[in-house]
Amino acid sequence: MEALRNGKSLLVAAARADMDRKTASKWSKSARQPSDSKINHDWRTREDVFSDVWDGLVEMLRVNPGLQAKTLFEYLQREHPGRFADSQLRTLQRRVRDWRATEGPEREVFFPQEHRAGELCASDFTHMKSLGIRIAGQPFDHLLYHFVLTYSNWETASICFAESLEALSEGLQRALFEIGGVPASHRTDRLSAAVVNWSRSVLASRDKRGLSSADFTANYERLLGHYGLHPQRTQAGHGNENGDAEQRHHRLKVAIDQALLLRGNRNFDSREDYEGFLRNLIAQLNLGRKDRFAEERARLAPLPAARLDSLRKLTVRVGPSSTIYVLLNIYSVPSRLIGEHVDAHIGAETIEVYYGKTHVETLPRMRGRGQHRIQYRHVIGWLVRKPGAFANYRYRADMFPSSRFRMAYDAFRERSLERADKQYLAVLEMAACSGELVVEQAIEALQIQGTLADAATVKAWLDAGTSASPLTQVQVETIDLNSYDGLLANAEVMQ
Repeated sequence: MEALRNGKSLLVAAARADMDRKTASKWSKSARQPSDSKINHDWRTREDVFSDVWDGLVEMLRVNPGLQAKTLFEYLQREHPGRFADSQLRTLQRRVRDWRATEGPEREVFFPQEHRAGELCASDFTHMKSLGIRIAGQPFDHLLYHFVLTYSNWETASICFAESLEALSEGLQRALFEIGGVPASHRTDRLSAAVVNWSRSVLASRDKRGLSSADFTANYERLLGHYGLHPQRTQAGHGNENGDAEQRHHRLKVAIDQALLLRGNRNFDSREDYEGFLRNLIAQLNLGRKDRFAEERARLAPLPAARLDSLRKLTVRVGPSSTIYVLLNIYSVPSRLIGEHVDAHIGAETIEVYYGKTHVETLPRMRGRGQHRIQYRHVIGWLVRKPGAFANYRYRADMFPSSRFRMAYDAFRERSLERADKQYLAVLEMAACSGELVVEQAIEALQIQGTLADAATVKAWLDAGTSASPLTQVQVETIDLNSYDGLLANAEVMQ
């Protein structure tokens, strides 16, 4: 049309528009543009293959709105063999999508919330197994305690191994002292460490009536009360109410995964190296939030003068097997404490054992329940006196500090089944007295020589002060490369 207005012929104008001359002639005589002449048709151009089964599918969707179109299509293929081809699945998916949009049930609505500076912080635990972190080549199965200020999205995280009150207390207090203030409220989901797990019926009634002090554990309330934090928790089955923490979980994991990809591997030399990696990454992420964080920091309440002791303290009695029972797990302690009461100061990762005010032992805290950790040094003295108890000792597996000790015991059993327990316990007693590492080196050296590592032989090896070759010492013989020249010469002759 522009070309015609500029005096060009119809033939030239049609060529410039890449249009047939007859089509150009039709539109040049029309008062409407082609885009205004389109007709929206509402008639079907193909046969509706689902017309006689659609009503039944709708009834199924009304009863179970969660049914997927693919599930319905597979149902039709089973009910009507050979009638519906796989290529018709997309057609049914469009029909189901249109029905959901026009006649289906209402979908859940998520209401965006307005956040105010200094008003709310949220925290939760997240599992990190999917990222494949390794420490010194070994899988590092752990969690992160993740803390977020909901207004500025400032965040921090700390490594832990269970969703315990001690991990929550240590992580929360570390975060509050890092930001230098206290928000008005703290929100969690229904963590067992913080929220009392009522029955479903009680939960439903409590969710309707609102929060009460009975909804939270006493220790958790004491923790928040020390900082003046008001507790909040999500309703049962509504984890989205803690969406700030949940969304930050996802974004932090993505950021960690990308940083690991740039780093080139997921293995760290030590836990300290991994913690440093996390600190640097989170500090970098928080740099982009410094303006909003400064605004929020100005509205935070002041911190108390000191932190609250996050250790849980229990008084337990040492049983006749020289063990204590702490949080449904069994730990050994020195046998001199049998029959006495000791105090267990339970932290996120360790248990400190005190007799009165005297520190007795620091034990690594076990994860889960129904487990046991027996230190052979605590019981070896009496095992040597009662070697007959070793064969059926319930915790005998804990009496093998390493595979070398187990190999020595198996060698004793092959030579003399009757004296195997006594011989092995004598070697284990030497490990408790002289040092586990040097005894293990002696066992290894003797096994390499093909010598039985009994008590007398190990003691003689220790008395001689023989040092074992380091495991990293490798000798590689020089290869005579002339042999390869001989192979090449033989190949030429054979050709």
